[in-house]
Amino acid sequence: MDIRWLTAFLDFPADQFGDEVTFWRAIAGSTVSPPRGDHREFATLEPFSGHPHLRVQRVGSGPGGVHLDLHVDDPRLSALEAVELGAHIRDDLGEFLVLESPAGFVFCLVDWTGESSRSRPIRWPDDTISIIDQVSIDVPASLFDRELTFWAQLTGRPTQATSRPELVRLQRDPRLAVGILLQRIDSAGPTSATGHVDLAANSVQQEVARHEDWGARVVERLDNWTVMADPVGRPYCITSRNPRTGD
Repeated sequence: MDIRWLTAFLDFPADQFGDEVTFWRAIAGSTVSPPRGDHREFATLEPFSGHPHLRVQRVGSGPGGVHLDLHVDDPRLSALEAVELGAHIRDDLGEFLVLESPAGFVFCLVDWTGESSRSRPIRWPDDTISIIDQVSIDVPASLFDRELTFWAQLTGRPTQATSRPELVRLQRDPRLAVGILLQRIDSAGPTSATGHVDLAANSVQQEVARHEDWGARVVERLDNWTVMADPVGRPYCITSRNPRTGD
């Protein structure tokens, strides 16, 4: 499967949608497209340069979360490949297909419409540079090895160890604006995979302060990243990585 583009989708409950879009638009340094969809449930966070890689969705039920859109030449043919690797099709919505990975992480297969230009990171007034550029798939420990194999085979990207054994990265495709990290969750929690987004920043401390000004709070400080919660409690991370390369 040739994945031509990746989009990170932030899925918000209806009663949180407006506030969440306001926060994430500010954090991304983007504008918001007009809504679209049968129920005006979709919008794009438009970057100041390049093609969009962040979108938002208002969901009718449940807590929302994060999912990935995989932009491909033939979504139906790609769905067959994904099923052979262990995914299952949850919904066929005509224009796109909704699937679940072996561990239950939701992703969609959509038509590629020519996206190819990565947006540049934002340089903020304090000279911090940052970008939302990674989706972490958070996987229960018992399902981790199978899930890691699935995503490596689906994307065709080799795995890369990190400084922590519970974190494994898929080698970054330089064509794409979004990278994929898998995190093994050893503690009790969800029984299927969930996800969160990560920012790359050249100064985690200054980026954290900017987010706190917008209503986010620090959950945990670690050596190379800080775990945050947005104003309604949605987790995400600010990481010390190169905002231009993702490394």
